[in-house]
Amino acid sequence: MPYSIHHLRTGDTSCWALCQDGGWAVLDGSLADLLALPLDQARAVLEAAARDAHRDRPGEQVLAPVDRQEVWAAGVTYLRSRDGRKEESGHGSLYDQVYDSDRPELFFKSSPWRVVADRDAVGIRADSGWDVPEAEVGLVLNAAGEVFGYTLGNDMSSRSIEGENPLYLPQAKIYDRSCALGPAIVPSWAVGQGPFEIGLRVLRAGRAAYAATTSTAAMARGFEDLAGWLFRALSFPAGVILLTGTGVVPGAGFTLRPGDTIEITSAALGTLTNPVVAIGDVPA
Repeated sequence: MPYSIHHLRTGDTSCWALCQDGGWAVLDGSLADLLALPLDQARAVLEAAARDAHRDRPGEQVLAPVDRQEVWAAGVTYLRSRDGRKEESGHGSLYDQVYDSDRPELFFKSSPWRVVADRDAVGIRADSGWDVPEAEVGLVLNAAGEVFGYTLGNDMSSRSIEGENPLYLPQAKIYDRSCALGPAIVPSWAVGQGPFEIGLRVLRAGRAAYAATTSTAAMARGFEDLAGWLFRALSFPAGVILLTGTGVVPGAGFTLRPGDTIEITSAALGTLTNPVVAIGDVPA
């Protein structure tokens, strides 16, 4: 893997650090500071740090690769995602229209403080009976809407809630522990524009209960196009993370359970691993 940017906790504080070939360099400032810079200036800062990456790791606890960035998401960007949404809802024409339209589906996913890190637990709602992980490439966009880097994302989703009514999308998508990012950010200039292979595996009692792969080559929309739509009427002075949709959707016979472990892998971007817990209560 090329050099990568990590958010780490050291004692009572946290830092951003660059790792290259096992050597580390602590960065001055925050991710928000980097994403406020033009892309060429941010690249110069990181490449200078990479030349000095020979220290020991500055902290052991991995934090989510965000500080002040909101997380947004795009839906129905893969044919499999369109078919999965039709399967759960019965509203076939609605998702056909989104898939074929110039305007993509974009929705708010998470505040930065709600994002969970690699190895931290993601959640399934206690009032949902059909829940799946969504393995996605996340675009790390700077304040100008340029692609600064990439990370892996898990857009946890309640298919039973969204399938009941498309207007329930926020409840199906936005809740505590519904968004995981990590393990790090890989700069865009270090890996190019893809395509990226993505693998999803769900382990249950140590065995694979579900496994599949996809590629961003199967996306109906490009990264730059999605970023352009997000920035049409929104500003993000600290940058933003945009999840780009999933091409891996388990069928109707599969649902996550507490105790499962989700692994999302990419040769270019690493592995994001999260155990599953139940979140919330069921009304009496």
